[in-house]
Amino acid sequence: MPQESPLMAVTGSTLVLAAPPPAASPAPAPTASPAPARARARTRGPYARLFSRPGTRGFTAGNLLARLPMGMFGVSAVMMIAGQRGSYALAGAVTATGLAATALVAPWTARLVDRHGQARVAVPATVIAVLGSLSLVLCVRTQAPAWTLFASYAATATTPNTGGMSRARWTHLLPRSEHHTAMSFEQAADELCFMLGPVLAAFLCTAAFPEAGTLAGAALLLTGMLVFTAHRATEPPATGVPAAALGPSPLRALLPLLGLLAATGAVFGSMEVASIAHLAALGLGGASGPVLALQAAGSCAAGLFYGTRRPRSLRTCLLALAAAMALPWAAAATGSLALLAGALLLAGMATAPVMVGAMALVQRATPPGRLNEGMSLAVTAIMTGIAAGSATAGQAVDRLGSTAAYALPAAAALLALALSAATSRFIRIVPAGE
Repeated sequence: MPQESPLMAVTGSTLVLAAPPPAASPAPAPTASPAPARARARTRGPYARLFSRPGTRGFTAGNLLARLPMGMFGVSAVMMIAGQRGSYALAGAVTATGLAATALVAPWTARLVDRHGQARVAVPATVIAVLGSLSLVLCVRTQAPAWTLFASYAATATTPNTGGMSRARWTHLLPRSEHHTAMSFEQAADELCFMLGPVLAAFLCTAAFPEAGTLAGAALLLTGMLVFTAHRATEPPATGVPAAALGPSPLRALLPLLGLLAATGAVFGSMEVASIAHLAALGLGGASGPVLALQAAGSCAAGLFYGTRRPRSLRTCLLALAAAMALPWAAAATGSLALLAGALLLAGMATAPVMVGAMALVQRATPPGRLNEGMSLAVTAIMTGIAAGSATAGQAVDRLGSTAAYALPAAAALLALALSAATSRFIRIVPAGE
């Protein structure tokens, strides 16, 4: 390009150089379009998007640590009490008392969480539960009277519903379009913890000393809860008002769903007892743990996968569950361990979508400001169903045999399907993403 000559001008009798004309400003460089950034965000998986939000990884890590002991305490208590006192009847009665106390105390604890906030209530409630566990260890170790075992284990009923609090955080943080993925992850986390918890507890109680499982569970619970509640930025705001001022109890709104959840819990309880009894009858009692772990593993994997898919209606998921529950029954009739293990894996895969859909309905049916209480009621219904299913399956095994007991999970799944039709009159059963 030819160089421009400087301009000259006369000022009085002096010839001076005038300032050159300003160079033409270069055209501004085109700014990067935000489209590629949006495209990259869309190409990330749903779970990567889920945990890209600040604080979510931290509270999830604490949540998993605090939730793992939920699968440890029952097994640890049974092994510790039976090993030291020589009575499985006493051990079973103590753990049953703890479950009954939890059913009464958990909704009350959750109500306080809704009113005062997760950190203010969950930490002291966890401390009480940990002290109850330590008291149980001390009473068992010192051969204290039996009533002290019941009192100590009942104190653990103050353990907060960590899974419910975590679900409440996701609900607070995410738009409704992402709730399905978060609830699927939480269901997978439940299955993972209840799969690993008993295995870890049994290992500690046998490889170390009988009290090791309870002590490790107490340490994990307290550590996890402190980590979970430390992430205050993700905590839902407390209502700050008495529950009565928020309107009717969640129990009234959730009553149509609680029967369905109890029937679903009966599927889990009866399947576990039937499987343990059937494998023992085949002389394969040592395989009970790994075989039952397959069912939990199938549910965990299916939960994570279901979180990446478009949600289906709860009724569709219950239809799939009812069909899948017939598989272990048929496999048990063949006497083949491989077929039974495969059937339990497939049956487990059918449970996760049901639980995800049911919890989504609980979330949407619970009155505002009472989500933790609503989640606690749902968990209580499931635990009640598990206890009823276990007791019924035990009776069926004694009277009809272990193979016939596999009819109970299938019957419970059909009952849940029938109850979903009645529930639809009160709560519209649709995919959570709609």
